[in-house]
Amino acid sequence: MRLRLTPRETSFYDMFSASADNIVTGSKLLMELLGADPSARAEIADRMRAAEHAGDDATHAIFHQLNSSFITPFDREDIYSLASSLDDIMDFMEEAVDLVVLYQVDQLPKGVEQQIEVLARAAELTAEAMPNLRTMTNLTEYWIEVNRLENQADQIHRKLLAHLFNGKYDAIEVLKLKQIVDVLEEAADAFEHVANTVETIAVKES
Repeated sequence: MRLRLTPRETSFYDMFSASADNIVTGSKLLMELLGADPSARAEIADRMRAAEHAGDDATHAIFHQLNSSFITPFDREDIYSLASSLDDIMDFMEEAVDLVVLYQVDQLPKGVEQQIEVLARAAELTAEAMPNLRTMTNLTEYWIEVNRLENQADQIHRKLLAHLFNGKYDAIEVLKLKQIVDVLEEAADAFEHVANTVETIAVKES
C-alpha cells in the first residue's frame, strides 16, 4: 500500500481544491452574464478574465510543486492531467464570455441558459469532490453524476445547433453563436475529463 503522509503531499490537495473553487467562481460569472444587460457584459468579462488568471496561477503552482516534489500523493501523470483539465475548464468559460462581448451578441439563443446551468452544477460537484482526494472516499457518485451531466450537455448542444440552423438567423450570426455554444460544450467535456481522471486515480489507489 502506498505511503500517503509526507510533508509535501497535503499541499496538492489544497491546490486542487483552490482550483476547483475558482471554477465555481467562473460558473457564477457565466450565470451572471445570462441576466446582464449587454452594456454590463464587458465588466463581467473583466472579472472572468481575472478569475481565469487566478486559475492559471493555481495550475502553475501545482506544476511547480510537482516538479519540486520527490514523493507525490498519486501518479505524476495523473496530477498533471487533473491540473490541466481543471485549467481547461476555466479557459473555455472565459473564452465563451469573451466571445459574447467581442461579437457584441445582442441576445443569446434559448438553450444557452441550460448549458450554463449544467456547467454550474458540474462546478459545484467538482469543488465538493476535490477535498475527498485526501481519503479517496465518496467519489463514485461524483464521476457518475458528472458523466451524466456531460451527456445532458451533449443533448442541449445538439438542440442548440438545430435551432441555430433552422433558417431564422443570418449566416454571420450563426457563425458567432455557434462558436459560443461550441466553447460551452468544450467546457462540459473538460468537466468530464476531470471526472474521468479522478476515477482513474481512485482505481489506482484502491
